[in-house]
Amino acid sequence: MPFSLKILVNLLLITMIIMFISKPSHAYEPIQEFEQTMERHKGKVVYVDFWASWCVPCRKSFPWMNTMQEKYQEQGLIVLSINLDAQTELAEKFLKQTPASFDIIYDAKGKLARQFKLKGMPSSYLFDRHGKLISAHNGFNGKKQKIYQQEIEQALTAKN
Repeated sequence: MPFSLKILVNLLLITMIIMFISKPSHAYEPIQEFEQTMERHKGKVVYVDFWASWCVPCRKSFPWMNTMQEKYQEQGLIVLSINLDAQTELAEKFLKQTPASFDIIYDAKGKLARQFKLKGMPSSYLFDRHGKLISAHNGFNGKKQKIYQQEIEQALTAKN
């Protein structure tokens, strides 16, 4: 093999290896990804949920969030979750057991969590169609689920 072709093949192999082992850029910039997602969904009601694989109530909130996304997406609801696991593998294992039908942002270093001043897990935030925060909650159970759904319904029907 000619020398220049050998160099080209080696460069191609190195590039492929780097692409294979590199994490996607969103893994490093969760704040920018969140801001872009919110901008992309302007005019919609956005339910943001912070979660982690070790969070027991999160296992119950995921089926509910899937249902909310499916039931209200045509009316303008977007569910967005933010995972706080330090190891993406833990989140992926959780998602195999408890699938999500909504977008997930990975915030392994807790940058978004600090920005939102999280007080517990799970934590949820509801934004109106203008991107204004209208409610914030900690925890998830049957009673809270009803409250959260009422707030979502009110936000979707609000005349802005």
